[in-house]
Amino acid sequence: MTALSFGLVLAGVLLNAVAQLLLKAGTNAVGNFAFSAENLLPVGWKIATQPFIVAGIGCYVVSVVIWILALSRTEVSIAYPMLSIGYVLNALAAWYLFGEAVTAQRLVGIGIIVLGVFVVARS
Repeated sequence: MTALSFGLVLAGVLLNAVAQLLLKAGTNAVGNFAFSAENLLPVGWKIATQPFIVAGIGCYVVSVVIWILALSRTEVSIAYPMLSIGYVLNALAAWYLFGEAVTAQRLVGIGIIVLGVFVVARS
């Protein structure tokens, strides 16, 4: 994998991870809700106009464009497992930003993911 290919894959992964964090921040701002016929429009409008959610969707759009560029330069069997880096980043960022628990069991799982990505990247 060339430096450019790796950079594109990493940029796509990072944008995807940021998108998830923005969506979570947006749903935290919106609060708990239930979809029903009577509140579909008010809740839908609230979600559609929430800045964090809009920014998260924007990150997804850009990440798809970058991902397409990455896939045009590298094998999908190598690029796709790299998305797992996003799991690690999101777990740590969710702990830091949202106070979510990162238990020993989750850390072991994160370690396994990191090891797997390393093995795939070296192939």
